[in-house]
Amino acid sequence: MNHEPENTMPEKWVNLEDIAEHLSLSTDTVRAWVKEGKLPVYRAGKRYKFKISEVDDWVREGKIKE
Repeated sequence: MNHEPENTMPEKWVNLEDIAEHLSLSTDTVRAWVKEGKLPVYRAGKRYKFKISEVDDWVREGKIKE
């Protein structure tokens, strides 16, 4: 049984530039973290896609280590 409210929209996917802005980082830093496997990311062809909630959880868990 689904426990989410019926009017809840699915979370929107964002691109690398959006997540860099969300984290107040450069796109180069985000790209480097993706290549190092540090950031939760999905691939859509050649593009990276992110869910802000997953990235926020990752930050809250203290997984940012430069």
